[in-house]
Amino acid sequence: MAEAVEMKHIVIVGGGFAGVSCALDLVRSGKVRVTLVDRHNYHQFKPLFYQLAVCELTPGDVGLSLRKIFRKWRDVDVKLAEVIAVDPKSCGVSTKEGQTYQGDFLALAAGAQANFFDTPGAEANSFPLYSLNDAERLRSRILALFEDADREPKLVEQGALNFVIVGGGATGVEMAGGLAEMIHSTAAAEYEDLAINSARLYLVERGPVLLAPFSVRAHEYANKVLHRDGVILKLNTAVNEVYPGHVVLSDGSTIKTRCVIWGAGLKAAAFTGGLGLPKGRGGRINVQPDLTVEGFPRVYALGDFANIAGSNGSFLPQLGAVAQQTGRWAAKNILADIAGKPRTAFHYHDKGIMAMIGKNAAIAEIGERRHELEGAVAYSMWLGVHIALLSGLRVKIETFVDWVGDYFSKGRSSQLIDRSDAARIHWHDDDNEAETPGET
Repeated sequence: MAEAVEMKHIVIVGGGFAGVSCALDLVRSGKVRVTLVDRHNYHQFKPLFYQLAVCELTPGDVGLSLRKIFRKWRDVDVKLAEVIAVDPKSCGVSTKEGQTYQGDFLALAAGAQANFFDTPGAEANSFPLYSLNDAERLRSRILALFEDADREPKLVEQGALNFVIVGGGATGVEMAGGLAEMIHSTAAAEYEDLAINSARLYLVERGPVLLAPFSVRAHEYANKVLHRDGVILKLNTAVNEVYPGHVVLSDGSTIKTRCVIWGAGLKAAAFTGGLGLPKGRGGRINVQPDLTVEGFPRVYALGDFANIAGSNGSFLPQLGAVAQQTGRWAAKNILADIAGKPRTAFHYHDKGIMAMIGKNAAIAEIGERRHELEGAVAYSMWLGVHIALLSGLRVKIETFVDWVGDYFSKGRSSQLIDRSDAARIHWHDDDNEAETPGET
């Protein structure tokens, strides 16, 4: 009687697009067992965080239980733990909770965090938008500002209705469009006694254009739509300092505000106990063409955690599509390794880029040749693509219903101030005093 062959064990760090895609493709093969470690028990749908922040969606629309995703697969073991150290030689990880997980292969897909570029005060006094928790905190802060200004109108003079978004990439532009609509539609309808016309929304970008990866036509379209919606654009301008009550810009001007939204860039998530691997741009791990780390053929770095060279030699952007595809490619290479076959170089299938700017206003550049669409057609395409990417039929249906309700109504059902730390604003604090720090 032939002996049973022991299944290879793969440890995956991170339950984002890359980690989940890798785990699913591995376990479907029936040839391996997987341990997936994440400090959250849910998968986060990052492209829709801004919609949670402006009350268009609920947390359940952008977060899905990891155990639910893998409940049909007995060979996937989900562990709720925070990885603090990595041993690439043994393909092992250590957690804050005291456990060690060691596999035959290791996939690092821990994702990204906000990069504040050493801007004084930014980490303590701004609101990043790179996790579900970030989005909930930002939503509570925005709603608290409306409530405080409604209760005490004099606070408008202290910047209660001034919002500053830092970064003119997709995160900043989508947030600007969503918040502008919330201010002029929902807030105007629900805070009848509030001088909503006093609200000011600034988008600060240190470069000369918004949405730099897009075409010139897209830059002009984004400018036009945001200007129409009352967004004040500050191009070729950087944020030099962020205080609890104002920001200082590179042109020497200041803006009174109690809500600075940070969308200016990403860096790799950090392990407090060390990584044991050389870091490249943005703290990310440089990988070889097959997605393994040089010197460690059984260690893969994926998605936002890796610097991955594209066909033109430049690093691929931190996008959900890139993360998904790297996860699936890594699974294919791991299975090839187990079977004694050669690994293959990763090839990114570029389906294009898109950005939502507001109701019936979006831009899409489709495929590697970048066929351009804008307006209602691109808006519908953006909705369709993101519905398709969501996990689970129930989430797809509920998100679609939320979008339809928001489209035809000025009210929003998810206006909950559920993060008291973010909603607690000390209006009489001196600007030099620290306020509750933003979580990264």
